[in-house]
Amino acid sequence: MTEPQQPPPKTFYSTRSPYEHKFGYYRALRRKSHIFVSGTTAISIPTSDTTSDTPPQIQFPHDARQQTIFAFQESIRAVRALGGHLSDVVRVRMYVAKPEDCGAVGEGFREVFGKKNGPPSSTRDGEGALIQGEEGEVGVVATMVVVKGGFVENDMLVEVEVDAIVD
Repeated sequence: MTEPQQPPPKTFYSTRSPYEHKFGYYRALRRKSHIFVSGTTAISIPTSDTTSDTPPQIQFPHDARQQTIFAFQESIRAVRALGGHLSDVVRVRMYVAKPEDCGAVGEGFREVFGKKNGPPSSTRDGEGALIQGEEGEVGVVATMVVVKGGFVENDMLVEVEVDAIVD
């Protein structure tokens, strides 16, 4: 009798997000060729110089487009940390606090992932790394949902999830 094979291990990626610590989840995980990035918002991640009591700072508190771009940049950072690339992203989900912000969230999505009418443009993350253009048009499927009641923090306007399949 042969022993059942063990499933392949998961590889995890964490940040210093207070929510990951408080609620006990990982920012992202990889199993085989699949990468899943948890719901990501536009919060500043504490540095080693800050204490665990330091509350997270919401970035761009009144700008849903900028929050969307920021959250996608953080998600792409997680995909890359687990060996993926921007071009490996296949699905995104966008959760929006207010219906009136759907247009701005869609603009942020389009800037990072959307179809282009002409040559691909470039977007740089907060550290100056090129996240669009180096790999051309990404091409992903997307879902946008309005979340009645909002998120953990009142100034959070959008939360995104990203899935990638690494070839």
